Amino acid sequence: MIQRQKGCNDLYGREAKIWKYVDTVIDAMMEKYNYSYIRTPIIEATELFHRGIGDTTDIVTKESYDFEDKGGRRITLRPEGTAGVVRSYIENKMYGDPNQPVKVYYNGTMYRYERPQSGRDRELTQFGMEVLGSDDPLSDAEVISLAVNIYKMLGLKEIKVNINSLGDTESRLAYREALIEYFKPHIQDFCEDCVERLEKNPLRILDCKVDCDNPILKQAPKTLEYLNEASRDRFEKVQEYLDIMQIPYEINPNIVRGLDYYNHTVFEIEAKVEGFGSNNVLGGGGRYNGLVQQLDGPETPCVGFACGLGRLVKALELEEVKLPIVDGVDLFLLYVNEDEKKYAAYLAQELRLAGFIVETEYTGRGLKGQFKQADRLNARFTCVLNSEDLNNNEVKIKDNRTKEEEIISLDVLIYYLDEKLNASLEEDEDCNCGCDDHDCEGEHECHCGHCHSHNE
Repeated sequence: MIQRQKGCNDLYGREAKIWKYVDTVIDAMMEKYNYSYIRTPIIEATELFHRGIGDTTDIVTKESYDFEDKGGRRITLRPEGTAGVVRSYIENKMYGDPNQPVKVYYNGTMYRYERPQSGRDRELTQFGMEVLGSDDPLSDAEVISLAVNIYKMLGLKEIKVNINSLGDTESRLAYREALIEYFKPHIQDFCEDCVERLEKNPLRILDCKVDCDNPILKQAPKTLEYLNEASRDRFEKVQEYLDIMQIPYEINPNIVRGLDYYNHTVFEIEAKVEGFGSNNVLGGGGRYNGLVQQLDGPETPCVGFACGLGRLVKALELEEVKLPIVDGVDLFLLYVNEDEKKYAAYLAQELRLAGFIVETEYTGRGLKGQFKQADRLNARFTCVLNSEDLNNNEVKIKDNRTKEEEIISLDVLIYYLDEKLNASLEEDEDCNCGCDDHDCEGEHECHCGHCHSHNE
């Protein structure tokens, strides 16, 4: 039997519905902030990531899927989304668009060759956003607020924003020299990768997964100590805007992020989720003002954010967040003979085009088996297509919530279903808990599928 590749997963059933719902929330929030969807290729020239992400990062040196295609071209499966977006921005001359800045978001698969573990796969889905063409600190704050609001909209409660600043080029160079001077006497106490990073990019030592518990790291110089006045003022502006937006945050000087292209604001967003482990970071990002120019485009200030959907869905699961997933059908059509089956095919088509979720029988079950299947599918209504009723232009329909049965004219079936389903929706919204007593004022746990909490 051929099996899926290690670190890759099949997504189906209720889990797939959860992922699709998360996608829907992301799309809705991005629309409110006026971000446009962008899709870039899964395969890109290897040079894009080596020049963009940086040769000293683990993603490039250890985790990227690099290969040579039949034309002898060096190709890489994209390990992250920003470099591809920047390549598209340059190639399509988006910098010439009069509508600036360019605000885009993506949601797609990435590939990293690493040891699969909880929340980390070789094939992962990542969503992210990029603002290209604005150096305003308000853009930094907006990106952070958008990410936070997506998490809150999905129902996560304890969201924590950690921010830091790497400063401008002058500040980064000063900090780089300080790190080299600090680590040089101790570098033999670190892994081989860190020895190589010392001269190439000492910030990567702070991000090392092997030596993360080394006590020497705890006493390393902090970025904020080396910010020049302009960088310090800029960082304070970001904080001011976050305060105005009422986005709580903490300054964490240990955040440097794992990619070479960041400068100025960097941030990570955590969720306090029981069972999530020590690494509770959902996503992160920051400013990268030099990347467009580094990839042969014009000088363009940018800021962005990215989050792995796998970790986000895992957080929702551990928090037991109740999402309004449609987990049933509006109507199940039952039949016995071939003529009734043909009418079921016709009626299902008409009702689906009218906007209802309709199912019928496809495996030859008897009437008893069809009723069981309707129950398994959590059908709100069942309709037995009886030849005698159909000759009278009527159908018998049963409300599986109230157990009431009615014979109604086929001419009003659409209106009947529409009225009943809308009335049920209003009752659920009034109740907020899904129980039969719609005056309970939310005393019970919510199961209605339209709210997240008791009296929301």
